[in-house]
Amino acid sequence: MDEYRSGYRILIADDDVNVHQSLGTYFRREGYQLLSAYDGEEAIRHVRQSRPDMMLLDIMMPKMDGLVVCREIRKSSNIPIIMLTAKGEEFDKLLGLELGADDYISKPFSPREVLARVKAVLRRMYELKEDNKGTRLVVSNLDIDMGAFIVKLNGQNVPCTPKEIEILWTLASNPGMVFSREHLLQSIWGYDFLGDTRAVDSHIKRIRAKLCQPGNTWDIKTVWGVGYRFEVNE
Repeated sequence: MDEYRSGYRILIADDDVNVHQSLGTYFRREGYQLLSAYDGEEAIRHVRQSRPDMMLLDIMMPKMDGLVVCREIRKSSNIPIIMLTAKGEEFDKLLGLELGADDYISKPFSPREVLARVKAVLRRMYELKEDNKGTRLVVSNLDIDMGAFIVKLNGQNVPCTPKEIEILWTLASNPGMVFSREHLLQSIWGYDFLGDTRAVDSHIKRIRAKLCQPGNTWDIKTVWGVGYRFEVNE
């Protein structure tokens, strides 16, 4: 059994019993451990108490909807989140990304598609941690530890999602180089994610809100019509 999936615990947060049953059959067959939540409050309790490795989160749930759940979880956890949505509105999808979701899948979906997405995220996290053990980058007051997936600013831990850390590492380890949205999308997500490069913009927006402060000797610059570059002013 592949190490990147053996023993991983997946939290399915959805009020539809059929979703739990259909995904559960596929996931258990692949060796994953499953946790189930049927409302938003229960989902948050599971994340805080059981600490799953990944989360599938439905937007429309009782007690607390998925967008609120995502916002709350991101205050203290960088667990990968794939949102499940029956809504077709672009607003909800982009808002989910801005709140910290790593990916989303629209309903109705194929359990095989969901499993493939989960495998892709977990595989990438496992490989990054293995390949980057002891790998660290310090730029002035910014400290990125890729082996531990930890980002510090002025010596203080700043909670960042795996995708945010990957984007930041890619830019910061190549100062002055311009990366197109398409390049970041393909190299970091590793598949044709959404077919929409605005996913990259949403993640850059979150990185800037967390880390870009007056007094920094570095910044993430927008190259209009192209993409982004990490600029150091020392």
